Amino acid sequence: DMETRSCLVISNRCLSQVAGCDLDGVPEKQGCANLPLSHKQRELCRKKPFLLPSIQDGARLAVSECQSQFRHERWNCSTSERPPVFGHELTSGTKETAFIYGVMAAGLVHAVTRSCSQGNMTECGCDAQLQDSGLSTDGWHWGGCSDHIQYGTWFSRRFIDNAAKNTSMTRGGYTPSMMNQHNSEVGRQAIEQTMSTDCRCHGVSGSCAVKTCWKTMAPFERVGVYLKERYENSVQQLIFFNKSPNYCLEDRRRGVAGTRGRRCNRTSTGSDSCNLLCCGRGYNTHVVRHVQRCECKFVWCCYVRCKRCESMNDMHTCK
Repeated sequence: DMETRSCLVISNRCLSQVAGCDLDGVPEKQGCANLPLSHKQRELCRKKPFLLPSIQDGARLAVSECQSQFRHERWNCSTSERPPVFGHELTSGTKETAFIYGVMAAGLVHAVTRSCSQGNMTECGCDAQLQDSGLSTDGWHWGGCSDHIQYGTWFSRRFIDNAAKNTSMTRGGYTPSMMNQHNSEVGRQAIEQTMSTDCRCHGVSGSCAVKTCWKTMAPFERVGVYLKERYENSVQQLIFFNKSPNYCLEDRRRGVAGTRGRRCNRTSTGSDSCNLLCCGRGYNTHVVRHVQRCECKFVWCCYVRCKRCESMNDMHTCK
């Protein structure tokens, strides 16, 4: 029923809505009360109100990266000002739903972990376990501040994976809540899988006689690429129930914006090509004037003098 369906998506619906909330100047505990959270989420927020900025940062990070990864696709991770911000895609059970759950969970882990490493919270900090592990076989030792993803992962599970359980089984033996939790876990694992080891040399004249290393999270753009690859190979990694619509034509009932008016690349053979993006409808060509600074020279002393260059470029948009 609709109530159960709403419970299944409340975690990510609320998390995505938080991305657009302005919490500046709002007391932390009051901020919890003002957000559209489930009962369990609100209780968790009240117990740990210091995590509110990280919740908001994680949501914004995820929405921004989703739109970056799909900027050349027919579905470009568009959002609306009215909740739920992802519209029909949050409940459609498609590949796009799977990606949304994965990237939102990953964004929350990334934001909370970054706040821990920066010393902004008393409950977590750097990963101290590595610092006590001694020398490696290559002669270097762990030091510095390794990102402590365990706390961020724990909080992401508690905040997102608390939706009501739906016992109705669907194809493949999964329930919608099981599918969403699986895809959220793929997002959390993406943070761990993309971590790297950074090192700093200590020695005479910069030699690497002694080397200190630490584990660090990858920039979230790399996490987005990792998840997009899982999206392309879904079923084995990210899982989904329903076939995605083609996203060619506007469907307000389903929240599909269509591709009419989208900018396309006439010479491309990829997903941003006018042939694919415009779904065979053709495209319009506009001449756009582009003005920029050029032939800049440093003049003594002390400013830069540039010429003003204009160019006329073709821009193609879908019919």
